[in-house]
Amino acid sequence: MAEIINLSYPAYLLENVDNLEDWLQKKFPNQHIRPLKVSLDARKKPIKYNIRAEISREPLHPEINCIQAKEVNKDAIRVLIVGFGPAGMFAALKCLELGLKPVIIERGKNVKERRRDLAAITKHHEINPDSNYCFGEGGAGTYSDGKLYTRSGKQKDIHRIFSTLVNYGAPKEIIYQAHPHIGTNKLPGLVEKIREDIINKGGEVHFNTKFLGLELEDNKIVGINTSKGSFKSNTVILATGHSARDIYYHLYEKLIEISPKPFAVGFRIEHPQSFINERQYKGETNIGLPPAAYSLVANKGESGIFSFCMCPGGIIAPCATEPGEIVTNGWSPSKRNNPLANAGIVTQVSIEELEKLGYSGPLAALEFQKSIEKKAGDWANGSQAAPAQMANDFIKGKKSEHLKETSYIPGVYSADFNKLYPKAIAERLKFGLKTFEKKMPGFLRENPMLVGPETRTSAPVRIPRGKDLIHPGVKGLIPCGEGAGYAGGIASAAMDGERCANAAFHYLTENM
Repeated sequence: MAEIINLSYPAYLLENVDNLEDWLQKKFPNQHIRPLKVSLDARKKPIKYNIRAEISREPLHPEINCIQAKEVNKDAIRVLIVGFGPAGMFAALKCLELGLKPVIIERGKNVKERRRDLAAITKHHEINPDSNYCFGEGGAGTYSDGKLYTRSGKQKDIHRIFSTLVNYGAPKEIIYQAHPHIGTNKLPGLVEKIREDIINKGGEVHFNTKFLGLELEDNKIVGINTSKGSFKSNTVILATGHSARDIYYHLYEKLIEISPKPFAVGFRIEHPQSFINERQYKGETNIGLPPAAYSLVANKGESGIFSFCMCPGGIIAPCATEPGEIVTNGWSPSKRNNPLANAGIVTQVSIEELEKLGYSGPLAALEFQKSIEKKAGDWANGSQAAPAQMANDFIKGKKSEHLKETSYIPGVYSADFNKLYPKAIAERLKFGLKTFEKKMPGFLRENPMLVGPETRTSAPVRIPRGKDLIHPGVKGLIPCGEGAGYAGGIASAAMDGERCANAAFHYLTENM
């Protein structure tokens, strides 16, 4: 009979271990063992790996807990899925498991063709509104580091998502790592495999096909209109991501209920990765430890200031989706071996604060977001160069005379973030930086550089849905994922995509 055991080993013992299961098996040669969770404990020396494992004298049953996409015929009931990011992708896989035919509508290009548009951003400062770091096969997730960490407590759902990713080529370690990560360099091949399987099983994927509007009869979905004509179905899973502003405008103009959603804004901060390693590992930096990360939080009144999407050994990326705007984000390759670490430092912006700033209505947060990105774009004179400022100069309220080297390839120019953001927001960000120096000594003494703006932390709009996940005003419309306000990252978006496919199945079953 299997039992659960907790193990602890000094980190240096696992320095050159490529296959943890094989290594553990050698430690327990007369039993069968499988790691369930592995976490790094750097609170005191020696730094250790804590391993929770399942062990038995009998062979362990193989873990089969992934979405089983099945082949469907051409006459299967169709479900339209708008957007081919993590939410749309997993909605499609779940539809196939349920015997439904997913028809995916994606405004952007496949991953191979998409690379040319990403290169055009960094080399020529050219933005393709339909193919960029946010739009295209795999969505923003394809080029957003591949972090899979989620605070969701639904362990079985998380395990199923991770097992499905492993089934399509992700490293098996993501199933048991405490902070799983795939890496931007490995994600394109993985999403290609998922797309190929969807098509081979009877689904459809239409790239370079822009959603133009819902087709309704008596407030019921009958199809959608696109740049390549009409697609018919009684159900639409709307999984377009948090940067598809035209979707929000379309719903608003059609008087379909949406609401503003609080979100967070700020900038990215860069430190040498060696400094982060030194601080987090207390000088113990050369014994097989991964590049260190951090998570910092501060509170000023009712508003939080926090680090966001921390990227060890990563780069800052240009993530604008329209010409004339500047947006930054971060990602890391799988080895996280670049010399600089970056993270978003952001503060919450409430609906009440937006109203005080003169923004109201369902699109209040979106319009504020746009105003910040456009101001930065105006300062850049049509380029994708980003505003930058030394952190201590930001606190002092002065423009920096000298800037540091940065991983942001399009380049940076000296600017004052005190003039980019309203005073109250800037003051909270300053408070956060000062607090983080107290929590992580050296955080400011290193005089790191700020690059921004960081404005796409989450959707600025929420598209409502009921307990059945159907929009309350449009039968057959299923708002899904991060763009609808129900997820935050790859894993939670994928889980929501699966839930929405289940909702589509139940809706169609009840209304056929």
